[in-house]
Amino acid sequence: MGLVPLSQAPEPTAPARPQNRASGTPKKGRGRSETATGMLYGFGAYGLWGMLPIYFIWLMPANSLEIVANRVVWSVIFCALVITVTRGWGKIGAAVRNPRIFVPLAIAGFLIVINWLTYVFAVTNGNAIEASLGYFINPLVSVLLGVVVLKEKLRPLQWIAVGVGFAAVAVLTVSYGKLPWIALVLAFSFGVYGFVKNRVGGRVDALTSLSVETAVLAPFAVVTMAVLAGAGQATLTGLGAGHFWLMASTGVVTAVPLLFFGASARRLPMTTIGLLQYVAPLLQFVVAIIFLGEHMGLDRWIGFGIVWLALVILTADSLGHYRHTSRLRKAATA
Repeated sequence: MGLVPLSQAPEPTAPARPQNRASGTPKKGRGRSETATGMLYGFGAYGLWGMLPIYFIWLMPANSLEIVANRVVWSVIFCALVITVTRGWGKIGAAVRNPRIFVPLAIAGFLIVINWLTYVFAVTNGNAIEASLGYFINPLVSVLLGVVVLKEKLRPLQWIAVGVGFAAVAVLTVSYGKLPWIALVLAFSFGVYGFVKNRVGGRVDALTSLSVETAVLAPFAVVTMAVLAGAGQATLTGLGAGHFWLMASTGVVTAVPLLFFGASARRLPMTTIGLLQYVAPLLQFVVAIIFLGEHMGLDRWIGFGIVWLALVILTADSLGHYRHTSRLRKAATA
């Protein structure tokens, strides 16, 4: 899809507020304005990601390989233009020269292209509902990765949420007659992507990260486009100017939500960003049913309902833990 793992967001602290020189107290109006602006950027980012299924349908009859290859190439071009305008080439050079940054970003690039290929394939083959499921269960996968890879200890509610999530996958496996592999590939590829990006931490911004990741993939994307053109399967230049510019716009469609996300993350607490992340799969789910006409039987409604229950439990635990740690911090600084 194009989502950013929450590991790139700032620490869960409220945005700094300017002080009133006369009284030494925060300017409440300015703080509210920053929060409102952050919410607008956040809804803009996740809203655009949520509407991606419609955009990818417009790109047909291009297949998933061609769409993703174009997405990579045009993203590199768009990022290069933005970096030139903002004079950010120094950040790119620093990231490329530092193996502790470049290697994780290169790995992240290959993980995200797996995610993109799976997502576009799902949408263009009538499986947008299952694709939305992948992003619904992604937070549960992230928790599971924390246990398996980082040996983290889960709180009781987190264990319950993960258990409910496994039950949901079992129900949906019966419903689909097979493992919902599209959802699982999307959830795990993006979960591992987030884990790898977490190794980089806050040392690179979203634009630098996207630029390096897509630049690593660009040679493979160019070769893919050439092979498809040689086999007569490329649509980029064969369906008129409208189709060409829609394909070329994949760079903008990829980068703009990331920039919105970055602007939102700088203004909002982590907990708010965590809640906003559900906007995208919810919109994808609605789009798949209403606009793409995909069918949801009773058994699948039950499976999705169990997933949503798991997310409610996980969100409640996260909010409770955040309030508890906030109280401890305030007590420590009092």
